[in-house]
Amino acid sequence: MKRFFDLILTIPGLLVISPILLVLALLARIINGSPIIFSQERPGWKGIPFRIYKFRTMTDERDEKGHLLPDKQRLTRFGKFLRSSSLDELPELLNVLKGDMSLVGPRPLLMEYLPLYSTEQSRRHEVMPGLTGWAQINGRNDVSWDEKFNMDIWYVDHQSLFLDIKILFMTFFLVLLRHGISKNGYSTTDNFKGNF
Repeated sequence: MKRFFDLILTIPGLLVISPILLVLALLARIINGSPIIFSQERPGWKGIPFRIYKFRTMTDERDEKGHLLPDKQRLTRFGKFLRSSSLDELPELLNVLKGDMSLVGPRPLLMEYLPLYSTEQSRRHEVMPGLTGWAQINGRNDVSWDEKFNMDIWYVDHQSLFLDIKILFMTFFLVLLRHGISKNGYSTTDNFKGNF
């Protein structure tokens, strides 16, 4: 039922927003360079790796030794806009279409975090990762890692179609209000140190 729900929203959704995707892709190519899409391996259901897709928000600028400059220096103004508006995550709809992700579920973090999870935290992988989730509508980047994980586990234990619909509606309005966005526009995943 959850997979069917994802598809009946994602397929027409992609058709409707395809003009927006084309414009964003063109701007990303002009401003941030090639490739347009940033992909990275993330843990999915049961921790099985998959490649997540996002619009690229940083350039490939390097120093005189050929090393990439720090993220802060490579993140463009357009990239900040994509992140703060969550538009950089629209290509993840392709992950939903492929079956790597669901519309609603715990956000997929980095592969290197897997060994840092406690047994309880690892339960977040008992469901498919999502574009949005319970933690995202209850504080997003304004809550601690412990609180995020607790909310992810709460979702695992209480997931339902009605709850998914509620989360999607609330996500839509929170994104419009840009509530809970990281103030500096940078990723918050770098700060996770585990829960031990």
